Amino acid sequence: MLADRYIRIDFTSQRNFENNFVLNIPDRFNFAYDIIDEYARLSPQKAAMIWTNPQGEERRFTFSDLSRLSNRTANFFKKLNLKKGDPVMLILKRRYEFWICYIALMKLGCVIIPASYQLAKKDIVYRCESAGVRAIVCVNDTEVLDHIDQARPECETLQHVITLGHREGCLDLTGAIAWESEAFSPPEVLPANDDTLLMYFTSGTTGMPKMAAHNYVYPLAQITTAAYWHNLNDDSLHMAVADSGWAKCGWGKMFGQWICGATLFIYDFDRFDAADMLSMLARYRVTSFCAPPTVYRYMIKEDLKAYDLSALEWANTAGEPLNPEVYHQFHAATGIKIHEGFGQSETAPLIMTSKWMEPRPGSTGKPSPLYDIALVDEEGQSVEDGVEGEIVIRLHKGHPAGLLTCYYRDDEQMAEVFRNGMYHTGDMAWRDVDGYYYFIGRKDDVIKSSGYRIGPFEVESALMEHPAVLECAVTAVPHPLRGQVVKATVVLAKGWEPSDELIKALQNHVKKATAPYKYPRIVAFTQALPKTVSGKIQRAKLRDL
Repeated sequence: MLADRYIRIDFTSQRNFENNFVLNIPDRFNFAYDIIDEYARLSPQKAAMIWTNPQGEERRFTFSDLSRLSNRTANFFKKLNLKKGDPVMLILKRRYEFWICYIALMKLGCVIIPASYQLAKKDIVYRCESAGVRAIVCVNDTEVLDHIDQARPECETLQHVITLGHREGCLDLTGAIAWESEAFSPPEVLPANDDTLLMYFTSGTTGMPKMAAHNYVYPLAQITTAAYWHNLNDDSLHMAVADSGWAKCGWGKMFGQWICGATLFIYDFDRFDAADMLSMLARYRVTSFCAPPTVYRYMIKEDLKAYDLSALEWANTAGEPLNPEVYHQFHAATGIKIHEGFGQSETAPLIMTSKWMEPRPGSTGKPSPLYDIALVDEEGQSVEDGVEGEIVIRLHKGHPAGLLTCYYRDDEQMAEVFRNGMYHTGDMAWRDVDGYYYFIGRKDDVIKSSGYRIGPFEVESALMEHPAVLECAVTAVPHPLRGQVVKATVVLAKGWEPSDELIKALQNHVKKATAPYKYPRIVAFTQALPKTVSGKIQRAKLRDL
């Protein structure tokens, strides 16, 4: 692995990790040249990626393959006059071309904008106008391309639409790069560490998505993810479920993982099926797995013992808190303890259950030494153990690696999150006496009822213990006397039907599992919960309903 050039890999304890972690940042770092091309030079046949899809197609790539294919692709992009600082949007699902294009664009110094394939016309127009997008590289998917075609007349900066195949009015990436040279001459002026590498469009609870910009040091910050949280090495075959359009892809299936020498396993599916996912883990002998809690919630409803998961050594989760019941059931069936983590599109992992820590169900873990993390009250003062506070990053030691450099063209939002010498996450948590953090929810998600503050996660976790509940989301409903009351929206497991009796049973269960005042006074049943493409439950939509 190349990780030991940038971090220490010889820590033997959590205390040693916390006290002695240092990230070594070179004067000018470029992931494409310093990692991909360096592996191709040192170990050209080292396995980098195994790609497959539900149709049974399979491609295997070495680092030498990625170096050569990204050179070809960079030469093609260069002919289109794409250069340092030009924003390019990638809508490529989990196609292997996503990684090749990403590396090629880094070699040119372009600004990369990963995007979801679920974007409609208005979303594409907004992103092109906001970021000044010059090119879109997208899957050869009729619905995606139709939305792009509808958006093009309103996208003044958009010069090229490039797709994976033939489409009238588009450039064919697959055909074009076949004729390009495998030799590539880097631009005379390469990006500096402070130059913008990528921008994530990240949605808040209100308003349009913000553009969180990261610089060329960002990939180095993600080594902490792979080395200390995913526990990866040269022999690992790592699978992260994330689609390429969201930030968890950068967390879990590219930067830190390749720096640590792991092989990526990419399953290019469109519709998640728990049984299908488990069969892929078994068939390919995946050793490390990372998925949002939603995936684990569906997996534990399958017969896990029917799958040969003997190669699986490690499991992680992030995106939203993991319910303890899900943790316990997965552990009982597989013997694998799920290591939770927490962060944002704006950061690398802020809090994580590292490789040296014993997971505590319900806890996200301890702060990453990459950041100076604190819990503060509304006045910005640190709170004691057991007291809820907002998770912040103190900036008195400077701007840490992996933290967004800015919200592009949004000074108002910058002033909101960067104030009083801190970066404010807007997420609430409490800490126990051993330093473990317990997530409560977004500030906007915390329910204020009759003078009590109720975190939705605790109520959801209590509901998840009941066998009737497959998934649930807890939100606030306005009430004339109590201010707000707790509402639970529930997806039932197979074999259960909605009824007044079941509502009463769920309410009583919560009263016994946690403080009685936290029970949901309203229970609604639904076939599915609204989610983002990354699998996060959209509580704001439930509140609007």
